[in-house]
Amino acid sequence: MHIIPLAISSAVTTKVLLIVIAIVFFGLIIMCHEGGHFLVAKLFKVKINEFSMGMGPCIFKRKKGETQYSLRLFPIGGFVAMEGEDSESEDERAFCNKPAWQRFLIVAAGAVVNLIMGFIIVIIMLAFATGDESGIGTTQILYFQDDAVSCDYGLEEGDIIKKVNGKNVFSLYDLSLIMTSDSDGVFDMTVKRGGEKVNLEGVKFNMAEFNGKNTMVLDFIFKGVDPTVGNVLRYAPLQTVSLGRMVYMSFFELITGHYGLNDLSGPIGTVAVVAESAQSQSGGIDFETMFLVMALIAVNIGIFNLFPIPALDGGRLLFILIEMIFRRRVPEKYEKWVHAVGLVILLAFVAVISANDIIKLIRGQF
Repeated sequence: MHIIPLAISSAVTTKVLLIVIAIVFFGLIIMCHEGGHFLVAKLFKVKINEFSMGMGPCIFKRKKGETQYSLRLFPIGGFVAMEGEDSESEDERAFCNKPAWQRFLIVAAGAVVNLIMGFIIVIIMLAFATGDESGIGTTQILYFQDDAVSCDYGLEEGDIIKKVNGKNVFSLYDLSLIMTSDSDGVFDMTVKRGGEKVNLEGVKFNMAEFNGKNTMVLDFIFKGVDPTVGNVLRYAPLQTVSLGRMVYMSFFELITGHYGLNDLSGPIGTVAVVAESAQSQSGGIDFETMFLVMALIAVNIGIFNLFPIPALDGGRLLFILIEMIFRRRVPEKYEKWVHAVGLVILLAFVAVISANDIIKLIRGQF
């Protein structure tokens, strides 16, 4: 009589817990990103006027020394306001008066910290991987499923997949991204077999409809290896690189029209995705999936911030790089206008994505 209500209560409690974890994690990513800027700026003795978590109206602030620490209403970002960052200043400790290489390192530090954070999460994820099939994933074929067709086109058990359609494969994430984004399910592959490289042309997989799109069906299981210290240290860098590769390849597919607005998520959607993907079928927490999504988000934010887009760190790095190459700064008024316009476009984009997230949340599409 009480079993179903208790099960529902447990599932709901788990979902709420995951949402709280996702919100805390998202805030931690922002704090680490801004903390990277903050610490490197302090290292080079730059005067910092404000360290803020969040954007918009200030809801809490406290001044310690020369720096004001603030918490703002909207948890969609944060900033470190350095003296002379957006205007001229006669203070010798101002950001604008520091050498270009120091300014470059200060601006790049936030993204670098996020990438390191993603790498650490991958290490934790791999350290707790278990089982022959579900241990640390490799690109070696363990066995084929009963209805497999790819084995009829040259693939064999024990093959280690090295390339797909000419693209290097470092981990199973590379393989998944390259193959699932294909339209016909036919691939040229290079595998390592018995210590030698073998080239296979026209390896075919079955296709099936998934979320309204025709997607190839992977018909074999990858071999897993035990999470020893050596294996973790070997595979963690490869899987982190693969996650980064997923980011820029997905961005390329976005601007080329392969993905649409409905495939994007902002802060609201990110929290929902973490909560949904990390809840196991039994109603508990799938820690491996949760860590994977968190690592992907951390790496995503790190790499995205390095894109040369106005108002992002990458846009600022581009101007500093131009200065370092040509030995003269781009006039301040031009740089300021570029970043101002970029910020308006970026905030409008975030608003649209967030509105879309809310609509999808209401419709139960996460």
